[in-house]
Amino acid sequence: MRILSGIQPTGLIHLGNYFGALKQWIDLQKKNDCYFMVVDLHALTIPQNSAQFKQNIESAILDYLAVGLDPKKCTLFVQSQVVGHTELAWILGTLTPLGELERMTQFKEKSQQHKDSVNAGLFTYPILQAADILLYQADGVPVGKDQEQHIELARTLVRKFNLHYPLPKNKALFKEPATILPKEGAKILSLNDPTKKMSKSLGTDSYVAIFDKPEVIRKKIMSAVTDSGREIKFNAEEKPAISNLMTIYKLVCGMDYSKIESKFSGKGYGDFKKDLAEKIIEFLRPIQDKRLKLEKDKKKILSQTLELGRKKAQKEAGKTMKLVRQVVGLPWTK
Repeated sequence: MRILSGIQPTGLIHLGNYFGALKQWIDLQKKNDCYFMVVDLHALTIPQNSAQFKQNIESAILDYLAVGLDPKKCTLFVQSQVVGHTELAWILGTLTPLGELERMTQFKEKSQQHKDSVNAGLFTYPILQAADILLYQADGVPVGKDQEQHIELARTLVRKFNLHYPLPKNKALFKEPATILPKEGAKILSLNDPTKKMSKSLGTDSYVAIFDKPEVIRKKIMSAVTDSGREIKFNAEEKPAISNLMTIYKLVCGMDYSKIESKFSGKGYGDFKKDLAEKIIEFLRPIQDKRLKLEKDKKKILSQTLELGRKKAQKEAGKTMKLVRQVVGLPWTK
């Protein structure tokens, strides 16, 4: 399968990012034709400091390598370095009904979070995301649950484009991409508000970053909110806070909920949290060690990785845009 996905260069990766997306990437690269990118154009919907932004983009590539992405097994690149994303987004935008964008849940949520910077880019974000997917003719897109609505829009735009601009003999230029959700951890919740997903926007106490130091991890886990009572039992509806922490425990240890419940039978939240913090620290240690090694030869690694990824991604994007221009009626230039 051709797989496509991307994450914004926010300057950090937390457990929600890792188990909601990156863990899938690592598994998918083993048997599929994968294209994974740093979506820097999407990140511009929020005001950025240019110097810090550039650093975040480079850091994201090193982070991806540290968690286990292999440039020999997947195509790893930066979105803005490939010609075609914005051009296809504009063409798809001419086929997108305004109502489709107005119903996007994520736009409504982010508009409330960033009331001083609600821009047109934030509104048309799903169109660029659709262009990202279609540009590489992706069969599947691994995403978190909050992105399912955007992938559905991409499928809608595929149908509209193929109907409006058919290839000779009424063949379809684009295929409808499938959403790939992780079996576990699709939506890890905030440590300080289990009604919301783990997110940088909710403050540093809401997440555990992949590269947090052990003492920081211990503090964040011990400060995480819990439910009334003291029983360690999984019940997402009645005990969302402890259930969220149990999900994290399960993901970092590979232990079923029933075994976790048995292990902590008769014990309270404090005992559970202490053990969870140590399990997270142990799980993240090899990733953190690899990241430190990559930093020592940063310039060379970034240069080689990005050039290799850009060339391959541009080749595929060019094939698609040549066909798009032909069916739309636009002149093609190499």
